[in-house]
Amino acid sequence: FQGIVITPLLLLLFLGSSSSVPFTSIFSQLFMTVVVPLIIGQIVRRYIKDWLERKKPPFGAISSCVLLMIIYTTFCDTFANPNIDLDKFSLIIVVLIIFSIQMSFMFLTFLFSTRNNSGFTPADTVAIIFCSTHKSLTLGIPMLKIVFAGYEHLSLISVPLLIYHPAQILLGSLLVPTIKSWMVSRQKALKLTRQPKAPVKV
Repeated sequence: FQGIVITPLLLLLFLGSSSSVPFTSIFSQLFMTVVVPLIIGQIVRRYIKDWLERKKPPFGAISSCVLLMIIYTTFCDTFANPNIDLDKFSLIIVVLIIFSIQMSFMFLTFLFSTRNNSGFTPADTVAIIFCSTHKSLTLGIPMLKIVFAGYEHLSLISVPLLIYHPAQILLGSLLVPTIKSWMVSRQKALKLTRQPKAPVKV
């Protein structure tokens, strides 16, 4: 909801143009696009839960295929737009900025969640690192299209999100072995420190 106010202000500051934001229309469209399907899905799930447990549909594969199609069509729609006006140098700079921002977020969340008084376990830290820095293209693109419907620079302002989503997948796959080994070693160290010491026989 903050983005509905902040994003047009940033556009006004950097691009010298703004977008009229009909808040009531945006909230109603977001509610119908995001909240209503979620509610319907939870209601339907209660009635077909037994059938789902018996049949075990390949929801993981279906979700991956749908996500891939959304990413592909969004990329095509963005870069096929003649009004995008994005040169190669600017695109490279945006990619570097996105990677730097994401690495900074992950590093900050790691420092925050590993403080002595944080109370988080190593497994909590891993979840915080990946979940708190996650940006979903499947939710972000519909929100952009709702908030900036009819805006001529819609393709341009969707480029950072298009880069961020694959970047988090790439960084996640690269960091998983390192983070996993850190988590396992940290959990072993915590178990050793929590084990009661054997009494010394005199």
